Amino acid sequence: MKIIIHGTGTMSSILKNVIETEKDLEVSGFADDLTNEKGDIIIDFSHFSRIPNMLNFAVNNNIPIVICTTGYDDKILSQIKEASSKIPILLSSNTSIGINLMNDLVSKMAENLNGFDIEIIETHHNKKVDSPSGTAKTLFNAINQTLENKMNLINGREGNHKRDKNEIGMHSIRGGSVVGEHRVIFYGDDESIEIKHSAMSKKIFVYGAIKAAKFLIGKKPNLYGMKDVLS
Repeated sequence: MKIIIHGTGTMSSILKNVIETEKDLEVSGFADDLTNEKGDIIIDFSHFSRIPNMLNFAVNNNIPIVICTTGYDDKILSQIKEASSKIPILLSSNTSIGINLMNDLVSKMAENLNGFDIEIIETHHNKKVDSPSGTAKTLFNAINQTLENKMNLINGREGNHKRDKNEIGMHSIRGGSVVGEHRVIFYGDDESIEIKHSAMSKKIFVYGAIKAAKFLIGKKPNLYGMKDVLS
């Protein structure tokens, strides 16, 4: 499988190094701006501002994409959805197998722990740009969908007011070289339950992205997620 890597930052470099150790994989492109690269699939670890141009390139050349970039707004998300009607696209804020299992776990917990207060805490290295993380937003969405989209997202806390029963607090911590840590805590009367995922290496995201790429080859145009890969 010939892989075009979109982006030349840290994650893209790790992906390139891993691919070069795999016999059945080949790097056929490594660039921030795609022009005339040839390949079977694009894996995107770039900056969200580069997504629109990548989509145009992929659609024009009929190349499927695994999008791992986060930080995009609703306008870019709409462009991704539109492009997925023409080519297969897999969109994931976190390609870690563990995090995607965590999404299912917190959904099931939210369904069964009626009346529990929920807080999400995410921690990343001091060079991460977007806040809160795309993964934290995905965890919130998984819980909120289970609760019929009745929950309000509160980023941080300040002021003098009590907690509303229909809110989920989101807290971001930035420091040092932390790869990524996500905690979802359910607080009830006299008890609490916490689900935590810690990434020890960025390679877990790379291996997940490669797994997603292998899944996407040969698929029909549509918008896929890691849940489709793991089902």
